[in-house]
Amino acid sequence: MTSPAPSVHVVDDDAVFRVALARLLRACGYHVTLYDSGDRLLENPPAGRDGCILLDLDMPGLNGLELQERLAQAGHRMPVIFLTGRGDIPATVMAMRAGADDFLSKPVGKNALVDAITRAIAKCDGARAHDERLGTLRDRVDTLTDREAEVFALVVRGRLNKQIAGELGVAERTVKAHRHSIVEKLQVRSSAELASIAERLGMLGSPPGR
Repeated sequence: MTSPAPSVHVVDDDAVFRVALARLLRACGYHVTLYDSGDRLLENPPAGRDGCILLDLDMPGLNGLELQERLAQAGHRMPVIFLTGRGDIPATVMAMRAGADDFLSKPVGKNALVDAITRAIAKCDGARAHDERLGTLRDRVDTLTDREAEVFALVVRGRLNKQIAGELGVAERTVKAHRHSIVEKLQVRSSAELASIAERLGMLGSPPGR
């Protein structure tokens, strides 16, 4: 089954440049959507995270930095590559600090442009895969019973079975049974792997239990 072509969303107020860029990118195998302003993109923002946004810095209405900020506030995580006709160092710094993936000056060569898009989409794919892995771990943790979740929270903080039994007021053999069930449900083989899961899910900074 052929995978869909990566999407590139071009936001630029220069109609001639937009059309030329779209022709180039489509010839390179990308699915291209054009917007003549930041407001146009916000009216119909890209869905999902497959692809990237090529964003002009200087535009009437919302400029590139303002649009980048609005997208971030709305929770859009598609990579942003800035295109500009001026070498504005402060703007470059601001864009990068705000999470831009690249900053290219017009006119940009085909190879430099495609390389930047390839890097941005690869980063996007990596972030999506990371989120999917975390989602799988969260789903497994959610299968724990309330008592198992309490034991899990103590195990990942280095408590021994005897200590856990004392804190929860249960027999040590009960703790061992819960640990066995936790290891099976989370599909791990050691306490170190349990701790790694808790750390990746940001659970070590919260109090034990749910």
